[in-house]
Amino acid sequence: MHVDSTDPAPPGSGPGAPGRYPRPPVTLDEAEWVWRELSVEAMRPDGKPEVVRLAVIAGLTRATGARYGDLLRVRAEDLELGPDSEAAARRVRAEGRDPGEGRVLVRHGKHRALREHRLPPEVVLLLRHWMVVRLELAAELEGSVPRALLLTVHHTHDNGATVSSGLPITRQGLVLSWRRFVHRTNARFGAVRPPLPTRFEQVRRAWVEAGVHDPGRELAPTGD
Repeated sequence: MHVDSTDPAPPGSGPGAPGRYPRPPVTLDEAEWVWRELSVEAMRPDGKPEVVRLAVIAGLTRATGARYGDLLRVRAEDLELGPDSEAAARRVRAEGRDPGEGRVLVRHGKHRALREHRLPPEVVLLLRHWMVVRLELAAELEGSVPRALLLTVHHTHDNGATVSSGLPITRQGLVLSWRRFVHRTNARFGAVRPPLPTRFEQVRRAWVEAGVHDPGRELAPTGD
């Protein structure tokens, strides 16, 4: 069953109502705290695949302003994670670019407007780690690794059948994954910090409204 990342507006809510919808974004400091918490936890030797994937989602969102639907359309081949050799890194430096930076193609919105965004070095490092993790997740699958960048990290059940990890994740999976992180984090820090919202959109909008993301450059449609 398809579950959207947003809930319906509460009855009686309107532009001037106290419970107006959509809910306001968190502060930029709060959004940056989420990014630091996830990125540090993901790079630990015992970091769980779900946390690594969440950190990738946060990093890509912070870098591109992408929504859940946009991220679900990103494929492994849409990433360019910088030079793999010192010679290539020297060529990149000669062009005046940071060799630690990368690029990602994102298809935005219902019209799938194709934009190329710059990825900062810390997101590139995280994505390199995720690319290793996703290969391990898909190791039990028959055939090739799915093209989708974001894959499931747990065995799941669908109509009574067990579905292997390493398959493209759904929007519902992203929603539930974020909520699990929120519940864990709120329980852990409840006495010392405000609770995180159960809607990741409120974090995304904090970055977008502060202009943290790279607006990117629009490209001609590729036909796929």
